[in-house]
Amino acid sequence: MVNKITLNDTVIGIEKYEEVTISGLHKIIIDFKVTSEDYHDISTLLYEGIFNISVPEKGLSFKGAIQEYSTSITNLYENGQVGDYHVSLLEVKE
Repeated sequence: MVNKITLNDTVIGIEKYEEVTISGLHKIIIDFKVTSEDYHDISTLLYEGIFNISVPEKGLSFKGAIQEYSTSITNLYENGQVGDYHVSLLEVKE
């Protein structure tokens, strides 16, 4: 079971992990929670778009981009809120 990934040196604890290969490229699909306290940092990170991705528990590292992204809540600026994030990342060739 994969419990965390790293996007551009930011460790993210995850609740769900799926890994597939599409035309020889890695694709991972992750679900994780974001609190109102972490919202700004995670949003800023995700807006970068292209990431150095590491999945230590699988020995997997690649450069990837967001393919899909959704969240259960759009206003995490209110204290005490928690959003469910769903993100798929597809490997990009350099």
